[in-house]
Amino acid sequence: MEANTTRRLTDAEARKVTIGALVGTAMEWYDFFLFSAAAALVFNVQYFTSDNAAAAAMASFATFGVGLVARPIGGMIFGRMGDKIGRRKTLMVTIVGIGIVTGLIGMLPTYAAIGIAAPILLVLLRIVQGLFVGGEWAGAMTIVVENAPLKHRAVYASIPQIGSPIGTILSSGGFFLATVFFSQENFDSYGWRIPFLAAIPMLLLAVWIRSKLDESPVFQELMEADELEKAPISTTLRQSWKQIIIGMAAALLGVGGFYLVTTFVVWYGVNVLGESAETMLLGTLFAAVVEIPVLVIGGRLGARYGASKVILYGGIVSALLAFPAFLLIDSGSSVLVIVGMTIAVAALSFPYAASGTVLTGLFPAETRYTGVAFAQNTAGMLSGFVPLLTTAMVAAAGNHWWPAAALLVVVSVFTAFAGFVAPRMSQDLPGFKH
Repeated sequence: MEANTTRRLTDAEARKVTIGALVGTAMEWYDFFLFSAAAALVFNVQYFTSDNAAAAAMASFATFGVGLVARPIGGMIFGRMGDKIGRRKTLMVTIVGIGIVTGLIGMLPTYAAIGIAAPILLVLLRIVQGLFVGGEWAGAMTIVVENAPLKHRAVYASIPQIGSPIGTILSSGGFFLATVFFSQENFDSYGWRIPFLAAIPMLLLAVWIRSKLDESPVFQELMEADELEKAPISTTLRQSWKQIIIGMAAALLGVGGFYLVTTFVVWYGVNVLGESAETMLLGTLFAAVVEIPVLVIGGRLGARYGASKVILYGGIVSALLAFPAFLLIDSGSSVLVIVGMTIAVAALSFPYAASGTVLTGLFPAETRYTGVAFAQNTAGMLSGFVPLLTTAMVAAAGNHWWPAAALLVVVSVFTAFAGFVAPRMSQDLPGFKH
């Protein structure tokens, strides 16, 4: 049924839905990466007090990770909703929740103002944010692929992924401008809040654009044929648990590797290498700019050769470049630090470009939203602790960079293996290259 439905779709319809999904995912990642940048530069000072810089950073990164632990729960809640009442309605709920929580974080008093209540409230807001994010990416990716002609799915599925670098550019750019225009004292006092509060007008724009989206024709056919899955969660866990594991592995490098090369490296550059916060944020910005064309190329390669092959070979290249990239980051040259971050992000962005196509192909339409949410959010949960784990490993090695590079190699190989295995576990869609 799905193959027949998607044959009737046009590129014009697909572009409309893809743009709507892209705006939402850009806001999702803006909010999420804003927290990651703040975890490295602000929260470790304003919300967690410790004489040990590494301990404060680990507490801050743990808060970052807590939000990602909430993501699988959010994936279950909103995945079930998306498979029962529709992709479009669910995506409206998730984007509103993300925007409101981000604005509230920008208004939260610091530890100096309200004591222990400050980090507690920060953690609670982060958990709620994680719940909403848990349903956002899976829904956006599902509605895009189900509105795209089958042979062009990989191309359109790569476009919402551009929301990640756009979100990074906006969030890191916001912090970069704040560090430039505010003194350190004013930045610590109120300047860091401005990028968080900017989420409110962005939310209004995202809701307006997303309100114009049409429901997935694949979901509509399921509904008209009375073939909606009555118990998406239990059915997915019972029938597709292997696909969840492979999907999680396929997504891990694009999310966890990115956190390692951005969130951890920003902290490492400032606190261990002695680089300025401006330099490290500039490195994140430049890497994100380069990531955009890489994602577009990755999507086109996926359509031509199969998305699984892009994940396989992209993971191998990322593993090969991990140590050279960290050698550049540790060089002592600000320019080479930025080059090293850019190389590492570009390499892992090829698997990221193809991950949406692979994950949506692993699950049947009846439980796709739920299955993709399980797989992606499990990867996201594990990824959230990558900065914390890397900080601990590097601290145990006397602040040497090699454990960070070694961890990036392990994650890259794990994702490459998923790309090798995924085609034989995917749905049979005639004429589609997995």
